[in-house]
Amino acid sequence: MTSPSLLFREIPGAREARERDEDRSFARDLNLDQVVAAIAGDREERDLITETLFGHLRDTDTVRYRQEIFRDLDNPALLGEIQRFADLMAQVHAHLNQLAAMRDHYQQEGWLLDAAAIYCDAVGSLAEHLAAMHVGSRALAAFRDYLARYAASAGFTTLARETRDRKDALGRIRYCTRIKGDRVEVTRYADEADYSAVVLRTFERFKQGAVKDYLIRYRTRPGMNHVAAQILERVARLFPEEFAALDEYCSRHAAFLDEGIRHAHRELQFYLAYLDYIRPLRDAGLSFCYPDVSASSRDVRADGTFDLALARKLVTQGTPVVTNDFRLEGRERIAVVTGPNQGGKTTFARTFGQLHHLASVGCPVPGSAARLFLFDRLFTHFEREEDLSARTGKLEDDLIRIGGILCAATPASIVILNETFASTTTRDAHFLGTKLLTKVMRLDALCVYVTFVDDLASLGEQVVSMMSTIVPENPAERTYKVVRKPADGLAYALAIAEKHGLTYERLLERIAP
Repeated sequence: MTSPSLLFREIPGAREARERDEDRSFARDLNLDQVVAAIAGDREERDLITETLFGHLRDTDTVRYRQEIFRDLDNPALLGEIQRFADLMAQVHAHLNQLAAMRDHYQQEGWLLDAAAIYCDAVGSLAEHLAAMHVGSRALAAFRDYLARYAASAGFTTLARETRDRKDALGRIRYCTRIKGDRVEVTRYADEADYSAVVLRTFERFKQGAVKDYLIRYRTRPGMNHVAAQILERVARLFPEEFAALDEYCSRHAAFLDEGIRHAHRELQFYLAYLDYIRPLRDAGLSFCYPDVSASSRDVRADGTFDLALARKLVTQGTPVVTNDFRLEGRERIAVVTGPNQGGKTTFARTFGQLHHLASVGCPVPGSAARLFLFDRLFTHFEREEDLSARTGKLEDDLIRIGGILCAATPASIVILNETFASTTTRDAHFLGTKLLTKVMRLDALCVYVTFVDDLASLGEQVVSMMSTIVPENPAERTYKVVRKPADGLAYALAIAEKHGLTYERLLERIAP
């Protein structure tokens, strides 16, 4: 039997592998590096999660293949069973990973037996529940069939039966240890009195409320000291039949873990990790949707969307999250975003990039509805601190970086430029910005361009003007809403005038006799 992949309909070829290894410099500009690091966390499969989250797809069917699984996991009951399976499998791997560090033969066998028991529980339980639940995704339906066949196979049923038998046989063993000085005697249990129970009954009368518990707690870590190891060795001599059966069991079932089950558990971590990351945001009332994706149409839109990294921080702080909409239709390709500083322009640009990247790996994206483009590459240019050791100036460095983007970008690329040429004069920024956007328009690529030069918002029919807005009654207060409207510069000028006390009303007050 061949286990289906939960990430790909087909095994990725060399081309897809190269795409996953491409430049990830955009991640820092879009704060996606923070998002991916938080999602992967310290999970055992963090490398697979990271690789999957950065390995964007251009195949719409594979994107929908993953979306189907996320939709299935919107069912709390199914998600709970998948999570339980993943937790049990994590215990199995933890047990198996400890075996190499153990020096005692019987301790190794005991941990192997425990790992097999947990594994049988995980597989049997999930197979039973998946058979009784509705599963709509192609991947989980195929995995359900694989799991059902495996759980009914002679190999697994034998493993489950013999694991139970060995656990029961060892569980019936009773023995006594008598310690006198440095001598430890191990014997079979022969109905001797349970002195621990006698002691507890004797002192029960003196119990007064909650007291400190002095009972010895045995360690659950795999370490075993030499005394415990020798006791175990002598118990094995007292019960040779049971331990011989354990030896035979471990010899035959040392490699009990099915490769298909192991692979499915690894790939499930991608879905569980992402859902775990967005759960607090959903609990706070924020919407996530499954975008309609296309590798050909560049008509894009999103309703009620937000910056995932910023939202996570704001929700943790108990601060409301402002959502925004955007759309580019027909010949529209470029959103030029202007408006007052600290008004949400950069956050909007990051959101546009985050949405497209998350959609390209099959994840639910922030927003109530979205239609997004499957790009070939995502390019960003955000302002960086000037490197004083470099021989180039800030403007020259910007031109070199942007030149590299324009040389590599294609009509299927997405380009996000934030506060480009902010280090130069308005006149030069207008000249260079016009040249840059003209090149992007000729390229016909999707683009977001954040700038302080309002005239760039009306360069042509491919350009859409968007502005960060202010509270009309208080121009210095930002709404963090970015809307489609002609760039007029009034909000920016008014906010500056208010900040420095130079509005018409304030000037009248100051010059009045």
